[in-house]
Amino acid sequence: MTSSELWTHETAERYDAEESEMSSAAVLGPTLAFLAELAGDGRALEFAIGTGRVGVPLREHGVPVVGIELSEHMVAVLRRKTDEDVLPVVVGDMATTVVPGTFSLVYLVYNAISNLLTQDEQVECFRNAARHLAPGGRFVIELGVPPLRFLPPGQVAVPFDVSEGHLGFDTFDLVEQILVSHHFTRDGDDGHYRRDNSRHRYAWPAELDLMARIAGLEPERRVADWDGAPFTQDSAKHISVWRKPA
Repeated sequence: MTSSELWTHETAERYDAEESEMSSAAVLGPTLAFLAELAGDGRALEFAIGTGRVGVPLREHGVPVVGIELSEHMVAVLRRKTDEDVLPVVVGDMATTVVPGTFSLVYLVYNAISNLLTQDEQVECFRNAARHLAPGGRFVIELGVPPLRFLPPGQVAVPFDVSEGHLGFDTFDLVEQILVSHHFTRDGDDGHYRRDNSRHRYAWPAELDLMARIAGLEPERRVADWDGAPFTQDSAKHISVWRKPA
C-alpha cells in the first residue's frame, strides 16, 4: 500500500459523470492519437487506470492495454465497460505492482502521479515504469504545473474552477510540496453542495526529469498539451515523454 488515498465506492460511482468533459471527443481525440502513436505495434500499460476513461477507448483504438489500479471500486466501474480478457487490470499500487511482460508504452494521465504523496514513492513509480518498458519504450506523464505564481504573500488558496455547479480551489503546504484540492459540488437541484477534498504531492517538470534519470530513462519530449503545443513558462500543464535506452 502506498500513501495514495483510496477512491471509495461512492466516489467511483459518480466519477464518470463528474468528469464527463474529460471524456469528450475534444479531449480524448488528441490524447488517444498521441498515445497510440507512441505505442506503435506494441502494448501499453496504464498506471492508475481508474474507470478506464483513457484505457478503454485506447483499447478500442487498436492498442492492447493492461492496467494497474489501486481502488477496487474504480475497477468495478471499468468492468461494466469491458471484460478482463479484453483489458486486464491488476489491483495494486503503481509504484511497486508488477504485471507480466514488457510494453512499448507506460502512461500516467490527468495528474495521477500526484496521488503518490512522497518523493520516494514518485521515484519508485518511475522505476516501476522503466521495469515494464521494452528497450526503446516510452513513459508518458500528464501533470499540471504547480500554480504557485498565483500565490502572492498572505494568500493561502488558488481557485481552479468557479462555475454554476462547482467551486474548486487548492491550498498548499510549501514545505512538504502537498496541495489539497477542495471541491464544493452542487448535489441535485435543492441548493445543497457536497464537499470533498483530496491530497496530492506536486512536482516540477525538472524534478520529474531527475526522477526519470534515477530510473534510467532519457528525456525525449515535453509539450503543453496532447495537441503538441510548445511548452512555455506560461503553460498550465505538460505532457512529458521519457525513453528507455535501446
